[in-house]
Amino acid sequence: MTQKTILSLLALGIGSLVAVPAQAANTIFQIDPNHSEVSFKVRHFLNQVPGKFTEFTGEISVNDADMTKSTVNATIQAKSIDTSNTKRDDHLESADYFDIAKYATITFQSTKWVQTGADTYDVTGDLTMLGVTKPVVLKVKYLGQQEGVGHYQGLLINGWEATTEIKRSDWGLTAGGPVVGDDVSISLSIQGHHNIVDSKGPNPTK
Repeated sequence: MTQKTILSLLALGIGSLVAVPAQAANTIFQIDPNHSEVSFKVRHFLNQVPGKFTEFTGEISVNDADMTKSTVNATIQAKSIDTSNTKRDDHLESADYFDIAKYATITFQSTKWVQTGADTYDVTGDLTMLGVTKPVVLKVKYLGQQEGVGHYQGLLINGWEATTEIKRSDWGLTAGGPVVGDDVSISLSIQGHHNIVDSKGPNPTK
């Protein structure tokens, strides 16, 4: 092999390396619980009764170049259940239902994102509740992102909406039937914050 041939091969090799595009890094957004909501509805006799969880944390790892490479995880404090009825909430926290003394948290970890429209996704993930892990599919709508202003200057803020339907009996929540329905409708309204200034920047939780 001549020196000219060797140099040509080296040039081709270097050129192919240069042509490989860099992988876009994900941007981490912390879920802001003060501007987000985790709510649900379940049938009691004939009508739907609403409730929500008020304490939760999580992060959304967003890949702007390919949203299907994004991930999300969240942890809900089961004791924060709120149905606007203290007596009922106390019962829901008991061993009959969420058994918060034994199972303090409810968690979700995404495993797959599939794009279904311009800004919509089916996000499959593992929902763990009462020590049982089952897959669920969230119907997610991405609302976009923008830089914060005023008190939120220095933050990148994004928004999401999501819904899903589960059967509570799949996680061992069977108390109350048939008065309390098995089907639970879950709705999420989520705001994420990414700090684009240093650690002395504005507080994103107010």
